[in-house]
Amino acid sequence: MVERIVAAAEDVVAERGYDGTSTNRVATRAGVSPGSLYQYFPDKDALITEVLDRYVTALEARISAAFPGRLGPDLSPASIRGVVSELVDALAERPALLRVLSERLPRTAGHRRVAFAQRIDNVTTTALRFRNGPDPLVPVEAVAWVVVRTVEHVAISYVLEEPDLERSMVVDELCTLVSAYLRLRAAP
Repeated sequence: MVERIVAAAEDVVAERGYDGTSTNRVATRAGVSPGSLYQYFPDKDALITEVLDRYVTALEARISAAFPGRLGPDLSPASIRGVVSELVDALAERPALLRVLSERLPRTAGHRRVAFAQRIDNVTTTALRFRNGPDPLVPVEAVAWVVVRTVEHVAISYVLEEPDLERSMVVDELCTLVSAYLRLRAAP
């Protein structure tokens, strides 16, 4: 029954957003009584938190899977493109949930986003160290932090703002930006 309730909640949240979601709507969609829903979730926030936690878990798994096979130690434009493309695709798959997550982030999964971004920082830092070697003049931790946050922000903004720009164009420009920055920050 929990799975049915959570699936119904995901549908309602995707259709109506946070404000338009109610436990009564979710119960109706799930085909259960409100009382049955309350046996598992004490309120709307608990239910939406569960939906967003599952969304974040799936998003983290998909994005994490992209790194080992795509972000090679050479940090080539092709490897950067693979990671950026996978990120944009993953975020665009369920934009309504991304929107609710972005709007509710401080109250829901903010700590998870920070922890996940730090794990991606670490992978990127390792790739940069491998590429640059032990060069004390290149602050690889700072470079990784800037790259990860830039890619994250542009990708999320592209999905949420829905600009009149082709996906491939945005991916191309973001990859050009990251590649140029990494070339500039490469060890001499």
